[in-house]
Amino acid sequence: MKPIPRLFIVALPFLLLPLFGAVDIPTVNLSLNAPTEPKELVNTLNIVVVLTLLVLAPSLILVMTSFLRLIVVFAFLRQALGTQQTPPTQLLVSLALVLTLFIMEPMGREAYTNGIEPYMEKKIGYEAAFDEAVKPFKQFMLRNTRESDLALFYRIRKLPNPKTEEDVTLPILLPAFMISELKTAFEIGFLIFLPFLVIDMVVSSVLMSMGMMMLPPVMISLPFKILIFVLVDGWHLLVGNLVESFK
Repeated sequence: MKPIPRLFIVALPFLLLPLFGAVDIPTVNLSLNAPTEPKELVNTLNIVVVLTLLVLAPSLILVMTSFLRLIVVFAFLRQALGTQQTPPTQLLVSLALVLTLFIMEPMGREAYTNGIEPYMEKKIGYEAAFDEAVKPFKQFMLRNTRESDLALFYRIRKLPNPKTEEDVTLPILLPAFMISELKTAFEIGFLIFLPFLVIDMVVSSVLMSMGMMMLPPVMISLPFKILIFVLVDGWHLLVGNLVESFK
């Protein structure tokens, strides 16, 4: 059997083109044209808004929710225990995200009911939907932001103090909320470090009194710290107090 000539294989698609003369082959138009109707402009803006929210979603989780305090406290806990990469970072981030969803669920439900759902039903416009959706998160941030931190950014901008909560704008509230959360997380981290620091000091003193100065105290204190943390049900106490610490 003779092999099929390569020239015939290349020319075969062109020879079959007449057979598909009656078939409508779809085409894809990638050209960019200016919108001719208001509806086209609205659809384009909707796509831009959705893409922008998808890009900013991770940052919004960090700056507008309880995630910041949770992840910093968990990092302090792992460092106080001295367990290196146990629990792994991915696990701590996942736990912080799950707890964030648990804490922020009432605010998310309120934002969807008052802002997103009416907008999807075309009952309100962009601005009203944004204000209603952000309102519960804004109230959450205000409850957990220190007045001194909020006043700091008003002084930096040289703006008069707000008279009501509605007068506080997001560009000023966001950084104030973040530094307040960092301060609170560091305070909790200090309280977490204290008992483990006492264990390290006791173990170091015992080893020095026994003349075992070449033995790293961390190797001896680590099992005791883990044992005490498990006996007092540390995860139950820590997570429970963290969730209740949010106003």
